[in-house]
Amino acid sequence: MPSSQIHFVGTESLSSSIEQIVDQHLAGAEAINGIRPPDPTIKESNDKLLAEIASLRGRPMFYPVLSSGIGRGPFARLSDGSVKLDLINGIGIHIMGHSHPEIIKASIEGSLSDVVMQGHLYAGKEYVELNRRLVRLASQKSRLKHSWITTCGSMANESALKIARQKHFPAKNIIAFEKAFAGRTIMMAEVTDNKDYKQGQPDYNEVFRLPFYDKKDPVRSTEKALETLKGHLDKGPNSFCTFVFEPMQGEGGYAFGTREFFLPLLETCKKNNIAIWLDEVQTFCRTGNFFAFETLGLGDYVDICTVAKTAQSAATLFTDEYNPKPGLIAGTFAGSSAALAAGNKLLDILETKGFMGSSGRVQEIHNRFVEGFNNLNETTCEGMFNNAGGLGLMMAVTPFDGSKEKVNAFLKALFENGVMSFGCGRDPYRVRLLVPAIIQNSEIDLALGVFEKTAQQLA
Repeated sequence: MPSSQIHFVGTESLSSSIEQIVDQHLAGAEAINGIRPPDPTIKESNDKLLAEIASLRGRPMFYPVLSSGIGRGPFARLSDGSVKLDLINGIGIHIMGHSHPEIIKASIEGSLSDVVMQGHLYAGKEYVELNRRLVRLASQKSRLKHSWITTCGSMANESALKIARQKHFPAKNIIAFEKAFAGRTIMMAEVTDNKDYKQGQPDYNEVFRLPFYDKKDPVRSTEKALETLKGHLDKGPNSFCTFVFEPMQGEGGYAFGTREFFLPLLETCKKNNIAIWLDEVQTFCRTGNFFAFETLGLGDYVDICTVAKTAQSAATLFTDEYNPKPGLIAGTFAGSSAALAAGNKLLDILETKGFMGSSGRVQEIHNRFVEGFNNLNETTCEGMFNNAGGLGLMMAVTPFDGSKEKVNAFLKALFENGVMSFGCGRDPYRVRLLVPAIIQNSEIDLALGVFEKTAQQLA
């Protein structure tokens, strides 16, 4: 029978109990309504726990952060009793913030499956529902027709590369941008343009770089990227299987290209039978549309697209032409039943509750933050917050001169003052935000006030 008519046992009778569990959890979150300093009475025990974590993993956490297991919206209560305004969300995972009632409920319902982990040999309704939604959303403005779920962005990217190489065998070389980030598996570290991430690793010499878009010189940077691409193709005709790029570079500094920049590169790749692969592991759901290729109007060119983070798992999406032969992409795990259920609920909320589109809440949040940073840069923090911008919920700003030392000092001080953020880019280094979609205007203003306070302290 159709999947929509499959009967799944037990969920109806448990509904009342699940509601009670969610209500009890949320009762503990009612008092979490703002930034709060650590509780000095638990400092000693918390410091011991952090020291143990550092010993177990071989190094300390970037921030001394362990979850207490509860939060409210953009606020996270940590194991030291403090409450932070979380504007990085585990690097883009928690788009609905902390202790969201619908996400908690979906997670509990998913956890009541007969198995903890679902895979490609034994899948449940959560697997079906998430795949169905991903294909429906992706196919609205592209030729993408299939979805293969896996555990994380790096694994989704590995599947994408294998699909492209199988289709275009024996071509194996890859075109990617300077400052790209694709993950931390062996091959994705090769695609990533950061030597610090592959110290002691071999070079395979299979990735050829293009300069990225420069908004200060859009015409010349477009010409330079196209010239470089044609040069690579002239030197190695028929040796390239795919062109992979982040529509907005994550680790690379939150730079993003325009449709006019990408189009000639994509047209050239199409003429040379090279797969177009968009790495949307971070941009998925965050640019005001579900996919950045929608935001940029590039859907007609996409052969493969990878997503993760917001989905609570990951997926490789591909067209009919790139449907791989059996055995190429598999794996024991697709994701936990709870994560698959939560991911589907997240996408449902984003789709049905006014977040997306040019006038949706995502764009409102973006505008308020960017206008706030620009106002600070022109008034009380003159010259301290430069080049604020981004796409949707992905934003970055350059504090002071953008040196690594000053940006790291700013991040640490910002954390002490109650806001969690993270760095990106190099030359200049920047502070990046992956803002939760449920943040309220008053909370945005609170965040901007902490940025102002921190900048003035360090100045």
